[in-house]
Amino acid sequence: MKFFLIFYFIFLMKISLNLFTKKPLKESLSDGQEIYNDFCSQCHLEDGKGVKGIYPPLAKSDFLTDIDRTISSIKYGLKGPITVNGEKYNSMMVSQGLDDEEISDVVNYILNSWGNSTDELITEEIVTSIEEKI
Repeated sequence: MKFFLIFYFIFLMKISLNLFTKKPLKESLSDGQEIYNDFCSQCHLEDGKGVKGIYPPLAKSDFLTDIDRTISSIKYGLKGPITVNGEKYNSMMVSQGLDDEEISDVVNYILNSWGNSTDELITEEIVTSIEEKI
């Protein structure tokens, strides 16, 4: 019985801690916008439209429908041919050295800007779970 009570207490504390440590979407979007402006807008531009044939658009981008691939691209970089909204791109995006929380914030910002929308909140834990595909 004693073991059960200790386990139950630890379980409740873990759940409570998770509930209070998740960053609210509004804060994540604000932080993500700042990160986007610092690291991404030089290529993808402030309006997310990119440069046709060189830097793919993020605005209304079909590439973003695969969220794991989106996260992996930011976390590990991306090289080789891709197709975005029917247009072919073949350049390289290097990893910017962002930590998992920064990546979750910028992905939340991108997924909720320029005509993109999602009901999913990308958390640091989701980003941590994404491994590099070789």
